[in-house]
Amino acid sequence: MHTYISILRGINVSGHNLIKMNALQEMYMKLGFEKVQTYIQSGNVVFQCHEPSAKRIEDMISAGILNTFGFEVPVLVLGNEELLNISANNNFITERNEDITKLHVTFLSGMPDKELAASIGKEEFLPDEFNISGRSVYVFCPNGYGNTKLSNNFFEKKLKVRATTRNWKTILELVNISNSLK
Repeated sequence: MHTYISILRGINVSGHNLIKMNALQEMYMKLGFEKVQTYIQSGNVVFQCHEPSAKRIEDMISAGILNTFGFEVPVLVLGNEELLNISANNNFITERNEDITKLHVTFLSGMPDKELAASIGKEEFLPDEFNISGRSVYVFCPNGYGNTKLSNNFFEKKLKVRATTRNWKTILELVNISNSLK
């Protein structure tokens, strides 16, 4: 049995793509997933299943949302080990001990092209900073995420992959939930 974390983009935002978490949990269970737990209303779901392919799980969840709720949303699925790696390697914490209320992780749907990633001039976004690591972008926004240009749309445009962001508190809670399922 594998533990996964799915992160949905764009649900329950400004009255659009509304999904109640108990209905989402029920849909996951109908897909055959076990120990399904949601966290807050933004589409964070921790669950277990036998399927070894995160891509197949993304496709199953996307189809399930379309069939159950009637709309499409981007779905990203991480394995538990990937989430643990992300939480353990945030250089804004490990090297600088920044305020965690100013930290976020932008999850990418795939590995970004190295040339595209290297072409983003980091200096022009200061005091906001980011570091790309695999399918994740660690984002530090000292003036708050609501005031940064380093948004999902920014990274999607620059890196040509889908993106969705969660604050550091959410990352830590998803780690706690996923660890409790073992």
